[in-house]
Amino acid sequence: MSNRRCLVREYPDGRVLGAPDRFDYHSFCHFQYRNPIYTPAVLHRDSPMPEVASAPAKPRILWLPTLVLTLTPLAALLLVPWHLATHGFNGGLFAAFVLVWALNGLSITAGYHRLWAHNTYKAHPLLRWFFALFGAAATQNSILIWASGHRRHHRFVDDNDNDPYSAKRGFWFSHIGWMLRDYPTGRVDFSNVPDLQRDPIAVFQHKHYLPLAIAMNLLPAIVAGWLCGDVWGGIIWVGFLRLVANHHVTFFINSLAHIWGKRPYTDTNTARDNFWLALVTWGEGYHNFHHIFQTDYRNGVRWWQYDPTKWLIYGASKLGLACQLNRIEDFKIQRALLDMQFQRAQAKLEQSGNAELWRAHLEQEYQQFLANLQEWNALRHQWYEQKRQQLAEKTAQLQQRWQQTAIHSRLRELEYSLKQQRKRLQFLTLQLG
Repeated sequence: MSNRRCLVREYPDGRVLGAPDRFDYHSFCHFQYRNPIYTPAVLHRDSPMPEVASAPAKPRILWLPTLVLTLTPLAALLLVPWHLATHGFNGGLFAAFVLVWALNGLSITAGYHRLWAHNTYKAHPLLRWFFALFGAAATQNSILIWASGHRRHHRFVDDNDNDPYSAKRGFWFSHIGWMLRDYPTGRVDFSNVPDLQRDPIAVFQHKHYLPLAIAMNLLPAIVAGWLCGDVWGGIIWVGFLRLVANHHVTFFINSLAHIWGKRPYTDTNTARDNFWLALVTWGEGYHNFHHIFQTDYRNGVRWWQYDPTKWLIYGASKLGLACQLNRIEDFKIQRALLDMQFQRAQAKLEQSGNAELWRAHLEQEYQQFLANLQEWNALRHQWYEQKRQQLAEKTAQLQQRWQQTAIHSRLRELEYSLKQQRKRLQFLTLQLG
């Protein structure tokens, strides 16, 4: 029987009239609601209290990522100052920290993100193996899991029920909280990465991810420490500190890049462009552009925008290590910029005291914009038609050549058949003679 205290009134026949002294929705089911008052229900003293449904429990804690994401920052916070105090600053270890941090970060941005998650270019197997190994060192899960979650993020951006790290659930959740509990939105589903399941490098890395991640975290740290004459220093700087930096630089893209910055290309989602974030995220800070043009290998689309990942991919293409770099047509980019400018101008116009004075100018500019779009669409259609005709002509030429080749082959076969028949007749004539 429930031990809940009640404010009761006892009747001679043993009935009790009462209500719990603490109101909640589930207790309210014992009352008949009548607006604006409620009439208490009559309960028997010896009758058990109905079961009260508890509030939905939080998803269970995922202890492995929780421990990794908690203990590594704690270790870095304690050990780095201790090492500086007891051993002094070591330039070699710091250089190794920066180098391995860069290799890990670029393997995530150029590999996990722009190569595997978005297929913005094709890469040579050597480069793909490099990204797979140093991406494992970043300890952000396998290519398959990372890319699957990221594709789901783009498809359902800002949808709290489907986006694995929706920024609308708050900074903490989008930055790190989504990895600490078994949220339904974060569960693995490979249905959106069938192409990667056919990629032998991605599949190998997924199957052997744990030993690869451990090895690629320890070996560079130990080697760097050995070369600098301080193995433990290498583990502290190139191990713990580098891993924490890699983690939170990537996490900033999921959190800060959806909160802090401008939206020059689209306001249909929370993604922002932020130069300062681009400086520490290897060019990923131009996130507003990326969310509307995710198939472009560039995030910083202008030549002067800081995007080391873009430069790495472009440089690899010049060395024969990458090809088929996808670029969104500049007209589409300008169209997105103009569309946002028109929206802002319209909003300011509605607040302006001289609205009628500027409305005609804005309408004229907008009509010109629509005319340009219409002409561009017509020209693109014409260009596609020409390409289709050229393809049809080439196909017809190939078919004609195939027919000519087939006729020529058949003629040669008939000639050979006649020669063989002539030899058989000669042999038959000799036998008759």
